[in-house]
Amino acid sequence: MSISLDGNDDNLNLSVREDFEVNVSTFQMDNLPSSSTGTLLVGKVNSAKTGSVSSSSYFRLGLGNVSSNIPNDATFDSLTLVIKPNRARYFYGDTTANQKISIHQVTENILLKDITTGMDKHLTPVFVTGPTLFAKQSFNYNSTPLGEITFAPRVGSMDTLSIRLDQNLGSTLFNMFKTSDVTLASNQNFQEFFKGMVIVPAATNTALVGFSDTLAVKVNYSYVGADGFRAKAARTFTIDSRAYQYNNMTFDRTGTPYETLTYTSKELKSEDTNNEVFVQGGTGVVANIKIPSLREFMADETISINKAQLTIETPTLNTGPYPAPPSAMLMLADINGIPVNALNIPFTTTIQHAQYVKGNSTGTNGKYVFDMIEVLKNINSANYNDASLFLTVSSPNLFSTTNTMEIAKENNKPKVKLNIVYTKF
Repeated sequence: MSISLDGNDDNLNLSVREDFEVNVSTFQMDNLPSSSTGTLLVGKVNSAKTGSVSSSSYFRLGLGNVSSNIPNDATFDSLTLVIKPNRARYFYGDTTANQKISIHQVTENILLKDITTGMDKHLTPVFVTGPTLFAKQSFNYNSTPLGEITFAPRVGSMDTLSIRLDQNLGSTLFNMFKTSDVTLASNQNFQEFFKGMVIVPAATNTALVGFSDTLAVKVNYSYVGADGFRAKAARTFTIDSRAYQYNNMTFDRTGTPYETLTYTSKELKSEDTNNEVFVQGGTGVVANIKIPSLREFMADETISINKAQLTIETPTLNTGPYPAPPSAMLMLADINGIPVNALNIPFTTTIQHAQYVKGNSTGTNGKYVFDMIEVLKNINSANYNDASLFLTVSSPNLFSTTNTMEIAKENNKPKVKLNIVYTKF
């Protein structure tokens, strides 16, 4: 098509270009925080293509409903941990099989880690702003469980799980309450005695389930009331600080094309994985996208961009036990593979989230579509030197879910396409 300025003999040509070379690789991000998400993510899934992912949830306890005195004639009944599904009722994996989890006593102080200061602060991702707990961290715990439960993860209808814990520990805590032991005088005192708990999935589990962090550890007891009847009551511990509740994510990619993808060997070229690339929340796996000819194209002063879209197609459905992420985002990563910024909605300071667009029954893939005007506007700035784009699960799901999606292939290459509509002067 051609257009012209009024009264000017020079034609202006409206053109579309979609033949940009796009290089895509699978990349393992590091230092992914997983605290303060509101979700205790517990379980394990296994995929023949991408390997297994397991999540255990650590937390510290503080003094909740423990202020009133216990009657002198009260007797200890039981110690229980009560948890319920999180508000989103999140799950990932096969929930038709029973799942088993065990509760263990943490034997090491759960400490926040600060990577925003010191010599390596330039390696800090944009989503880390202070001391936190990271998905790859773990702390020592007693291998003998305080309690365990096998349950059917009917996430849509499951109300609560009540897990009976060690009677000896419960009796000790009960006696501390009755005697007003100094151990229960403050959270700090109590955490010196009891450093925390961790919920660990069984190796045979087939699903990850999200539980709410509004849990309760109850010291249950009974006593004879003023009316002469036996009554029941409890003293309750809760999570003292969400900053100290986090999910420890581990992965095992043995036997898959991504076996060598680790925190130390962070990138796999698509040609080394049969041009297969995947993106995964929780573990921090992203698609690393580079468009080498884009800077040269945008250096042409005779063009003006009208529209630019990056489309990523996926055969992964957004329904079923292994759904694709409901939305995705792009982050700008520097030469060291450190995310330094998120791609915003053009001309705003709001992060751009591309919603999953469904395919159809005739074989059309699902897709995510991004407006790339902001990238093109800044592509020749110093910030974009040797930079690349990371396709990730949208925040905050990046830190609290394990949704995974593959990138579709076309002509045996990852189906990632940049389309630009521009005017040629």
